Amino acid sequence: MLRYNDVRVTFQEIPNEVSLTFSITGCPYRCEGCHSPELRESFGECLTGEKMVDYINKNPFITCVTFLGGDNDFHWFTYLASIIRKNNKKVALYTGSDEINVDFYNVVDYLKIGHYDKDKGPLNSKTTNQMLINTKTGEDITYLFWKE
Repeated sequence: MLRYNDVRVTFQEIPNEVSLTFSITGCPYRCEGCHSPELRESFGECLTGEKMVDYINKNPFITCVTFLGGDNDFHWFTYLASIIRKNNKKVALYTGSDEINVDFYNVVDYLKIGHYDKDKGPLNSKTTNQMLINTKTGEDITYLFWKE
């Protein structure tokens, strides 16, 4: 089961989407300079299917549900993704993994991969080692974060 310590509506995690964004705890990665190191430990409320539906119903204007983490329990993630899709919303996953996990790739609409490298910067840096992929088109859409 996935646990979370924060949920909020965000406008910048996935370009052109209004996201209901969950900060998932129990991150298996230990990226140096991580912006949320507190998420390494597993704590917080369990994210149940009922809670997911309740959050979606309370935020009908969202277009996507984004998980900051969540790759520590694929089966539960898949279950929640099916609920999100039944409610006509997209699914996004931010992971610190440097490799594309095909299982997750096939479940989400957007997949952010790559550990945080402070010398290369976050997604909004043109030198970032991270990427955001639209899994429906296969396109790397990281460039949408870059301001000219």
